[in-house]
Amino acid sequence: MTISPELASRLRAAGLDPAAVESVASAALAEDLAGGVDVTSEATVAATQVSTGDFVARGSGVVAGLPVAEAVMALLGGECTPMTGDGTRVQAGDRLLVVTGPTRALLTGERTALNLLCHLSGVATVTRQWVDAVAGTAAVVRDTRKTTPGLRALEKYAVRCGGGTNHRMSLSDAALVKDNHVVAAGGTAAAFAAVRAMWPGLPVEVEVDSLEQLDAALDAGADLVLLDNMAADLLREAVARTAGRARLEASGGLRLADARTVALTGVDFVSVGALTHSAPVLDIGLDLREAR
Repeated sequence: MTISPELASRLRAAGLDPAAVESVASAALAEDLAGGVDVTSEATVAATQVSTGDFVARGSGVVAGLPVAEAVMALLGGECTPMTGDGTRVQAGDRLLVVTGPTRALLTGERTALNLLCHLSGVATVTRQWVDAVAGTAAVVRDTRKTTPGLRALEKYAVRCGGGTNHRMSLSDAALVKDNHVVAAGGTAAAFAAVRAMWPGLPVEVEVDSLEQLDAALDAGADLVLLDNMAADLLREAVARTAGRARLEASGGLRLADARTVALTGVDFVSVGALTHSAPVLDIGLDLREAR
């Protein structure tokens, strides 16, 4: 089985590659089956039985990954009807997605679909918490490359569903001169100049952890400066020193409780690795309600 052209179109509209989503879904199903069959479902469910089931939220949050769950079920012969859309706030008891298909297939794909849907919804939920925390300020919440290997596109999609924005998707999208690059190149100015010379069309961000390093980055001509692990008073001073010459990104060890304080310093971005690497899942279940 494969995903339908209609589902592929919706995935593309969401900024996702249908082939990549299908590949993730196929790999996850193959991992769960490990070359065999779902022995429990084969033993307890007739091959001819067909069921309808509901993906239901067990808690409140922001849903993300419904078309990904659909892709899992489609590969097993299930047909899905979304009851809401990604990026929507949901409450416990809300139906998110209805699926109909061979009962064995639904039970085989249940955990794989839920693993992806619960995780991506968890990312979207945490992101929305940060976005809400900085609402009314000029700061934008965005993610990092601290993503689960193989799931970056999906996790960054979930960040967008939560109202956040994406940092670079890969190492080739933009340059980020970090402390180790500075050491290897012999200084901030030298590292910046080397990147600019080789890749003149790419944005260049420079990571700093002191006001002196900030001055060096600004003098070098950095487009964007990452202020790493700076307290609020230093962030305010950094904003004042920069005076609009570059955009500023606060990052490093940020906590949700401090999000608004950081945003009010005047930085342009609040960058949070925890959106993807530490988000708890949103509890969602699949409930069969009809069988024939």
